[in-house]
Amino acid sequence: MPQPTSYQKIPGLIMALSSAIFWGISGTCAQFLFEKKGLDPAWLVTWRMILAGAILVVFSIATEKKVAFEIWKKPKNATKLLLFGILGMVAVQFTYFYSISLSNAATATILQYIGPVFVVAFYAIKNRKWPILAEYAALILALSGTFLLVTHGSLDELVISEQAIFWGILSALALAFYTIQPVGLLRTFSPAAVTGWGMLVGGLFFSLYTQPWSVSGDWDSGTWLAFAYIVLFGTVTAFYFFLKSVTIIGATYASLLCSVEPLAAALTAVFWLGVSFTGVDWLGTILILLTVVLLTLSKDNKSGI
Repeated sequence: MPQPTSYQKIPGLIMALSSAIFWGISGTCAQFLFEKKGLDPAWLVTWRMILAGAILVVFSIATEKKVAFEIWKKPKNATKLLLFGILGMVAVQFTYFYSISLSNAATATILQYIGPVFVVAFYAIKNRKWPILAEYAALILALSGTFLLVTHGSLDELVISEQAIFWGILSALALAFYTIQPVGLLRTFSPAAVTGWGMLVGGLFFSLYTQPWSVSGDWDSGTWLAFAYIVLFGTVTAFYFFLKSVTIIGATYASLLCSVEPLAAALTAVFWLGVSFTGVDWLGTILILLTVVLLTLSKDNKSGI
């Protein structure tokens, strides 16, 4: 199959960048809803998953017909999907949104981006193989960037709460699990089906705890706009654009371009919500983003692409 030309790759590049920006702005919208409108993070996560999951499932059924239901026919696959929805989807989204509520969208998004380091550590242990030099460098950069973000370089005090740090790191661990656990399912079923069913199942399960029918917060036009953006653009459109970009430019370049997400979150949080972001914060951000670049390129080289 002939490789796409540079001109043909342009739509893929635009979609990958757009998905990252949509995700980043989604985090800032969540911060706006928590700080300005009094919404509960768990409530928002529940409805985000139920609504976005339902849309993706309908999309999967429309494009794949009966194949969209194949994932439920074997108990082994159904069990994996339930684990993905409950332990993967719920965990990665709730820890991230709760981390935002304790700090801000910029810091929470950047802390979550140390997740790939945990993925590397998992596979190093599983395969009983020491990481390569680039992966060690990525670990050092991630730790350095995190240190600067939470301390501003001072050993005497933290610039964000211990709770925010805890939930931010937990968000990164959840992201690692979310990345690793559904690999087997994604080899057999479409990403739309896996993610759509995972979100829907996770949202319905989480609703037993959150009671989403009990609405809180101040609902006005701004609340509705931010909520709709999170569901439609920050979840459904971003997800579709990213998957489509992977088919055009490949997973390596798509993942690299998605490093724009923390920058989008930081810039919108600074200019829209007035979040204070110092030069040290930007340096920590750059160091953590470099971990994504190093890990993506090292994976690329090892796979021989």
